[in-house]
Amino acid sequence: MGVEEELLLIDPVTGHPVARNRDVANAAKDLGLELQLELTTCQVETTTPVVSSSAELRHHLVELRSTAIRAARSVGVGVLATGVPPTVPDSFPVTDSPRYRRIAEHYGMLAHEQGISGCHVHVAVPDREAAVQVSNHLRPALPILLALTANSAIYRDADSGFASWRRVLWSRWPAAGPPPYFQSAKHYDELKATLIDSGLILDDGMVYWDIRASENFPTIEVRIADVPATVEETVCFATIVRALVLTALRELDAGNIAPEVSDGAVRTAQWLASRDGLAGNGFDLRTSTSRPAATLLDEMIEHVRPALDDLGEYDKTIAGLRVRNTQGNGAIRQQRAFAAGGIDAVVAEAARLTKP
Repeated sequence: MGVEEELLLIDPVTGHPVARNRDVANAAKDLGLELQLELTTCQVETTTPVVSSSAELRHHLVELRSTAIRAARSVGVGVLATGVPPTVPDSFPVTDSPRYRRIAEHYGMLAHEQGISGCHVHVAVPDREAAVQVSNHLRPALPILLALTANSAIYRDADSGFASWRRVLWSRWPAAGPPPYFQSAKHYDELKATLIDSGLILDDGMVYWDIRASENFPTIEVRIADVPATVEETVCFATIVRALVLTALRELDAGNIAPEVSDGAVRTAQWLASRDGLAGNGFDLRTSTSRPAATLLDEMIEHVRPALDDLGEYDKTIAGLRVRNTQGNGAIRQQRAFAAGGIDAVVAEAARLTKP
């Protein structure tokens, strides 16, 4: 598997996003790190190499975040791992590249109001057909994965009332949200082609579904998460995603095709997860009832326990989840900090948690 984390660049005094991604990327290059530039100039992205264990992943994430923070500091910039900027200007400059300029021309304020940061997990699968069928199996898990990683409660100097306000902002894009249920890889590619041919999206990279098949590698990419507040949360999330993929592959090997869950039901469950997060209720897609999100998470872990055991990751994953239950995830910590000390406390807490 491999992981990408999008990080926010801020003024260390005001906490406002700053348009310095090229400066930070250049400084990082001098330190041996290649940072990717995101759509808006207040963001960069780190990418791990391919890893085969949570220990490897943790090592690389610590190194990547530490180096990105050093590079940013060298040019007078701070770094936050948070799904949305807690305090923001009215708009964000778009990164000056041909593709990003084209996106800005086509989507207007959608592009200029971004500044939102996610975490993407790539897991190897045998082929593209398997990736599409695994996507069908993973769709019902998306809401609880969102609740687990929610880290964007505070936006524009206010408590948004949502655990993941990033999810609300992101859902405005034409090909964002849960993927449809696909009959085959051919069905997947036909729908993608329709989106491009109609002008709804400009290219393959704008297939923003929460799960998508890689265009270049035999992997599936899960994109549901806010960027987690801490390295440990990212490791835990990525390990669970890997176990979900392995479990789905075993189901497919046994001849078990995923039951079809309606797009509307998945979107309803995601909306509730974005609002209430891990501390509230979730929507059980199997029974169409509201149940505690923590209970749904526990049941999901038991479902993938054989895969976690085979990977040697079950005990570490349970330990990580116990910490979340005790301390709260990013959204809970943001809301707690905001209630105690306002926006300055939120920025300070996010900066503290971002450091490995």
